[in-house]
Amino acid sequence: MTHIGRRGLLAAAAIIAAKGPASAQTLPEHERALHEAARREGEITWYAGQLAAEPAEAVGRAFTARYPGVRANVVRSTSQVAFQRLSQDMRAGIAQCDVLSSTDYGHATFLKRQGALMEYRPRNAEQLLEFVRKAGDPDGFFHVFYIGVHPMACHKIKVSAEAAPQNWQDLLDPKWRSQLAVGHPSYSGAIGAWAVAMRKLYGWDYFVALEKNKPQIGRSSIDPVTALNAGERSIGIAVPTASTLLSMARGNPLELIYPKDGTVVVPSPSSIQKNAPHPNAAKLFMEFATGPEYFRVTREFYNESLRPDVPPPDGAVPLESVPILVPTPQELETGVAEVKEQWRDTFGI
Repeated sequence: MTHIGRRGLLAAAAIIAAKGPASAQTLPEHERALHEAARREGEITWYAGQLAAEPAEAVGRAFTARYPGVRANVVRSTSQVAFQRLSQDMRAGIAQCDVLSSTDYGHATFLKRQGALMEYRPRNAEQLLEFVRKAGDPDGFFHVFYIGVHPMACHKIKVSAEAAPQNWQDLLDPKWRSQLAVGHPSYSGAIGAWAVAMRKLYGWDYFVALEKNKPQIGRSSIDPVTALNAGERSIGIAVPTASTLLSMARGNPLELIYPKDGTVVVPSPSSIQKNAPHPNAAKLFMEFATGPEYFRVTREFYNESLRPDVPPPDGAVPLESVPILVPTPQELETGVAEVKEQWRDTFGI
């Protein structure tokens, strides 16, 4: 397994350095034309709600290295905060965001209905895996180049393999009282999707019972990984595999647990805003993010590769080998808003 941290940053930098800035002759024709137009705009602002800070910044550096003269401004936050920022921009009549990447499918469908998105079909997206292409908008207003895979994780020193939970309902055992950590659906689209999936499987009574075990509730789905690393909690709920594998590679004693009743997999949309201040740079970013260079960078941080020409990250369990739960776009659009309200009523936060 490749070690990340400083080593991972150097590895990502090495990929960029080995490729070097792409010349006009080496870029595909469709990227070359966009690059020339994007250079006149000079930059792109990406509201990045999908990746953690390190891989998001690495993507920004790789984009600028491939397309000299076009700087990527990476604004990293949780998905809900990114959408709130964009909503505030829209109410104020300000155009700052070029591309929004969120883990909440409802953000993209809402913006599409509002007429706030630009239609664009990246040529490079034609080479994505079939299920990923189908997860995007059939009308071309948003696309998927990131999926969240959200099982459980445990602190191996605190929890033996024999005692570890094997399915989501095991978390209701009183022995896990004050030992659980989870994100919040009002801040994380991934946690919203997980809550929708659990409600569909077990009803809201599942969360009423979970509350009795007093989980530590953060914001991002990554927060439980931080709590486990600090030894504050023993079990992380609906954690992203990428952040957990990255933490494990850094020497933290964590273990992923793929629940027998299903790991939640969330296709996450990205879209160009109709009033994007740098529209050509935004289109170029979408080409980059659906192309092989993006996945070569992000796999170094244990994110899933969604192209057949880029291998999966080291240590990742193939999704075809575990049961998965994939909420439909329709379930997410209506369900996430509902579970946010139910969550506040049940957990008081």
